[in-house]
Amino acid sequence: MAEKDDFYKVLGVGRKAGQEEIRKAYRRLARKYHPDVNPGDKSAEERFKKIAEAYDVLSDPKKRQMYDSVGTYQEMGGAAGARGSRPVDFSGFDFSDWMGGGGGEPGPTSFRDLFSSFRGGDGAEPRSEPGSGLEYQVQIGFWDAIRGTTVRLNANRFQTCSVCGGKGVTGPEITCPECKGTGSANKAMGSMRFSMVCPRCGGKGRTQNLCAACGGEGRRAAPETIEVRIPAGVQDGYRVRVQGKGNAGMHGSPPGDLYIITKVTPHPFFERRGDDIYTVIPVTVTEAALGAKVEVPTIDENRALLKIPPGTLSGQRFRLREKGVKSLKTGQRGDQYVDVRVHVPKIADERSKAILRELASLNPENPRAEIYRQVQQ
Repeated sequence: MAEKDDFYKVLGVGRKAGQEEIRKAYRRLARKYHPDVNPGDKSAEERFKKIAEAYDVLSDPKKRQMYDSVGTYQEMGGAAGARGSRPVDFSGFDFSDWMGGGGGEPGPTSFRDLFSSFRGGDGAEPRSEPGSGLEYQVQIGFWDAIRGTTVRLNANRFQTCSVCGGKGVTGPEITCPECKGTGSANKAMGSMRFSMVCPRCGGKGRTQNLCAACGGEGRRAAPETIEVRIPAGVQDGYRVRVQGKGNAGMHGSPPGDLYIITKVTPHPFFERRGDDIYTVIPVTVTEAALGAKVEVPTIDENRALLKIPPGTLSGQRFRLREKGVKSLKTGQRGDQYVDVRVHVPKIADERSKAILRELASLNPENPRAEIYRQVQQ
């Protein structure tokens, strides 16, 4: 293929370009060379035809693969464009050995299979493509996660084009100037001739002008402020789905969804694990030894009364039933677990020291005796 007809060079992309890069290159060039933007400019019109033809092939994985194969064949074949050549029918001939793909990949079994993608395809105009989903992370406070809240999000997303209503085209239908209403375009490849779907009208024979506002995609990128309701009980990393607020689809296809990922700020006192709440409450030596009733803060904005039995040790854990978070799945509340930490005061006066010495003499128990016994076994 001559350099001027190289579809990759027509779009200004490399041969390893991805679909997104090809799409962006097409949109940029289509806006620049569209006949509506350059009325009466024949060179711009010809350039636009080549751009549309290149995009029609390179945006379709199957057509692109066949195009690459044909390009390789032409470099191996004879002189191109011989005058007076007649169309050659290769039906019934098996070229599988000669045209097979590399690395053991199966190739077309005949030239009819090879060119089938150029001969009628689906006959559709620019392919529709559902919108992709979007994902944003939002920071919320501990209490917002417990009680629920509403967040305002500034999202930059593709929205349906307001000019063409998502169709990608504007104005009345006209006979396609590329194929003169036939829906197909004839192409020559060396001594062979074949027919392909018209890149301008997609095989319909009639077409409309591409929307200059969206470049024919039917959607445009624009910022939008979206209010999202965060339900009560969400945890760190929870996904909130907002249906239809992702990117708009191409050519009127359905939009994707928006997903909000919650990042919850931890609380200095309450620690959440699933639907349960864990807390640490200090008690005095007297309360731990003699027993007591102490008030414990809860997420209900009130205090629960916890009974500390006599002889409670530091680190001992107690449970307050159904004082945790209400589950999003079951609707049941978790529990609150309270770890006791015995607070030992700093003794500075002599009277307190004397009282403690007297207490030690009245209770001469050695708390390490059991450890010593186990070590000697």
